Amino acid sequence: MNAYSGYAATLTASEAEALRKNDAVFGVYEDTLYTLHTTRTPEFLGLDVAGEGLTAGDHLDASDVIVGVLDTGIWPESKSFDDKGMPPVPKRWKGVCESGPEFPRSSCNKKLIGARSFSHGYKMASGGMLNSDDVVSPRDTDGHGTHTASTAAGGHVANASLLGYASGTARGMAPRARVAAYKVCFKTGCFGSDILGGIDKAISDGVDVLSLSLGGGSAPYFRDTIAIGAFSAIEKGIFVSCSAGNSGPTRASLANTAPWIMTVGAGTLDRDFPAFAALGNGKKFTGVSLYSGKGMGRTTRGLYYGGNGRRNGSSNLCMPGSLDPSLVKGKVVMCDRGVNARVEKGEVVKEAGGVGMILANTAASGEELVADSHLLPAVAVGMKMGDEIREYVRSAGDKATAVLSFGGTVLNVRPSPVVAAFSSRGPNMVTPQIMKPDVIGPGVNILAAWSEAAGPTGLEKDTRKTQFNIMSGTSMSCPHISGLAALLKAAHPEWSPSAIKSALMTTAYNHDNMLKPLRDATDGSLSNPWAHGAGHVDPHKALNPGLVYDISIDDYVAFLCALDYTPLHRQIIAKRPNITCSRKLADPGDLNYPSFSVLFGKSRTVRYTRELTNVGAARTLYQVHVDAPPSVGVNVRPSRLLFRSVGEKKKYTVTFVTRKGKTAPPTKSAFGSLLWTSKTYQVRSPVSFTWSQFGEKHDAQISKSLQLKSNSYALQWGGSNKRSSVLNWHLGQEQLHNPEHVGHFGQEQLHNPEQAGHFGQEHLHSQLQQSKHGRDFKQLQQFGQLPQLQQFAQLPQLQLLAQLPQLQQFAQLPQFPQHGFLGQQQEQGLLHQQLYFGNEQLKHEQQSFKRQEQHRGFLRWIVQLVHPVQQQTHDNLKHDDPLHIHDIDRSAQNMIKITPKFLKCSKHD
Repeated sequence: MNAYSGYAATLTASEAEALRKNDAVFGVYEDTLYTLHTTRTPEFLGLDVAGEGLTAGDHLDASDVIVGVLDTGIWPESKSFDDKGMPPVPKRWKGVCESGPEFPRSSCNKKLIGARSFSHGYKMASGGMLNSDDVVSPRDTDGHGTHTASTAAGGHVANASLLGYASGTARGMAPRARVAAYKVCFKTGCFGSDILGGIDKAISDGVDVLSLSLGGGSAPYFRDTIAIGAFSAIEKGIFVSCSAGNSGPTRASLANTAPWIMTVGAGTLDRDFPAFAALGNGKKFTGVSLYSGKGMGRTTRGLYYGGNGRRNGSSNLCMPGSLDPSLVKGKVVMCDRGVNARVEKGEVVKEAGGVGMILANTAASGEELVADSHLLPAVAVGMKMGDEIREYVRSAGDKATAVLSFGGTVLNVRPSPVVAAFSSRGPNMVTPQIMKPDVIGPGVNILAAWSEAAGPTGLEKDTRKTQFNIMSGTSMSCPHISGLAALLKAAHPEWSPSAIKSALMTTAYNHDNMLKPLRDATDGSLSNPWAHGAGHVDPHKALNPGLVYDISIDDYVAFLCALDYTPLHRQIIAKRPNITCSRKLADPGDLNYPSFSVLFGKSRTVRYTRELTNVGAARTLYQVHVDAPPSVGVNVRPSRLLFRSVGEKKKYTVTFVTRKGKTAPPTKSAFGSLLWTSKTYQVRSPVSFTWSQFGEKHDAQISKSLQLKSNSYALQWGGSNKRSSVLNWHLGQEQLHNPEHVGHFGQEQLHNPEQAGHFGQEHLHSQLQQSKHGRDFKQLQQFGQLPQLQQFAQLPQLQLLAQLPQLQQFAQLPQFPQHGFLGQQQEQGLLHQQLYFGNEQLKHEQQSFKRQEQHRGFLRWIVQLVHPVQQQTHDNLKHDDPLHIHDIDRSAQNMIKITPKFLKCSKHD
């Protein structure tokens, strides 16, 4: 076993507690549900310039590097995975091409060298009933996995486009690298047990890079499935890249924050797809669109704003069933962005008889524009333009008119890159001493391969077939960095994963193509490292960074010892018994990380030590340069470093001091940088400063924690839980400051921030499982009295959400009293993990309620064993996957027998 030694099962809370007390078990944890978070990008990144950096010599070959992609599977027929001209598969490859429905073993080749599917967690959670669109094989019926895999390592494909948009030659970042697909995600999301299974197999198969465009919010690392699996991968020398999440611009909304993971945010390209809305008052507004059908011509149509109708209280959002056909027919309808998917709004307008749509941003999305391939003529505009159009409709009334037109593809857009508004932001609330995200990469309007089993919008009624699709999200930026890591691995096979990460971070740039500081698409303001990390990746400079901040696996263990974790928690992550912490960092921020996060709490002084390794030229002298706010003094010793040989290591100490008489900024945060320069190289590290938010030992978080314990359960607001609790009341880390972040409204966070149907990944859902016998109801009452929750309940977004007809229908389900979201009796614990609001999702939830009546009272758990499950026990387990998931017949009350050497499951009639 690599990533994990254990299994997954459906258990009652009492059974889970009994297992937790067994000496052969490390821990028992709830199986978490995670969500899934190009023709132009190679040129934008400079990979089309022959003879420069990575394009010189054979650096772009990378045919011996294997990129493992954990996602929704793969469409093997895509031309992006054609193996023409590829050399034989590397002999060290140990993977397989797993056959299954619609996926014969012959689907793999010398490009797509392996494919597997992991679905046991999904099957157990769905009661054995699969979504009609899901296929239990590596076949991708969603498109997301095919898109990310081809972005990372797709081959050259001429004449690629989405319905005529973004036409050109498509290619991934590492077009000669091999691809191994691990399907761990289905329509309902990605279960932690399946993710762990995929990571474990990827490690044993022999991948060099792991790319995960998915995540599930922030949690302590010992309860973060991806962090646990990624630690094992890093220990085997595998680079792990993950998406930061699409919950921006909310502060502290990051996912995948472990320091051994490359956390990737999203920026724009210098390509756009302009579209225009000409109003009856003579004003013309420019937005974006990927609409490819018959246009409106010059015919002027009436313009109607859904907010004027207020049917079902959601017509301004163009929610399903909210528009009155008698008011909409034959008109262009203006819809506010938010809550439901952007493309669904167009579908709603079309079904109501509308002939076009203007999709206008609100304050939540600001000026960020994301193009979509709508089913009817549609133009997306920013908040300011949207406000002007709303005012025009209000003043003109029935005389308001509009005509929409489309401008195709435009290149060399300025400024770019710009940080995407949806890209999740820091600070890192799991470990505030580690700055996240690490970098940003191209993640807006990215063209890549697509599954022909799904239309470009993903809507059920979208029957269009296309070989490529344009998508936006940190799901798209993550595989860019994965592919670049593959190129660096090929060029420097001796580099560790942390050295590759350091090279990408310390060479990143912080300016746009106008040589001005990076800006935020939300409102056009200056960006900062909590949004863009070290900056936008520069692959050519990353090839030869001069110096790197290297981190060994023992350094990561010493980092874990510096956290407020129990010995059990550390063992869960590191998979090492008896971690003595004889070597322990003085502070988590002392990890040899390529960036700095400085917390001024009780002490006015923070001191960190770093070590640099010379990977550039011998006999090179570096001088330090510091940029810091006036309120902070910075001292670096020594201030000059002379490296006489390649591979030589040098340490330095940097001391940050809050100056006396200088007040902290009103925002309680500021930013700067630390730069080492020579005649040839520049090695830059971003620095963030935070005043009085956390304290030295997370005092502020701990003081806000409500330690209302009942047996092993804890009511907790955030930070590290000192206990080995499994069921926590957890509003999330940053909700104390931004309670409105809990409400992510829409269908699918991985694609767009407003397209999720979650109340928050790990905030108000599965934590309501505690009271099996109602014994914790007193804590629930106290919880309900918290001012933060009362403030959250008053949010207009939540009040609007409560009016949605889908939610009212959900509350009327006959099963609701037994499985109520806010009831005392919270035994079921499966469906309230994802409270979706949308027609398709609602139907699925209703079906799931009916299917799972027999499973009432039982949760999904991951059980980690003290000793690995031996290979010889696989016959007993009836499966050879690294994580064994068994459909335990509850009517038979199965008994689970555990010994230190193996796990055996037996059924009793």
